[in-house]
Amino acid sequence: QVQLVESGGGLVQPGGSLRLSCAASGFTFNNYIMSWHRQAPGKERELVAAISSGGVSTNYADSVKGRFTISRDNVKNSVYLQMNSLKPEDTAIYYCKAVGRTTFVSHWGQGTQVTVSS
Repeated sequence: QVQLVESGGGLVQPGGSLRLSCAASGFTFNNYIMSWHRQAPGKERELVAAISSGGVSTNYADSVKGRFTISRDNVKNSVYLQMNSLKPEDTAIYYCKAVGRTTFVSHWGQGTQVTVSS
């Protein structure tokens, strides 16, 4: 049974930091490209950051470059999103996604709420 379980969300003041985690199970983690997406109220879901199956390549949305860092641990079957210098516009539900690098089969987590407010 495939599972992606996000954690680490919460309420933080502008300028603060949070680290999101996504624990994966039920599939061969190191065969999957991992990414974080977010959806704010009334807006479409958007890609925040992605990391290759081996962790060598990453890419980021322009809005988070220099502030967010994606990483993964293929031993712990987990992917992380370190978020620094948070802004109110970063408020959203953050989702973890896995996409098979050869099969293109995708899986989504249930999401974790991040709220940036004073």
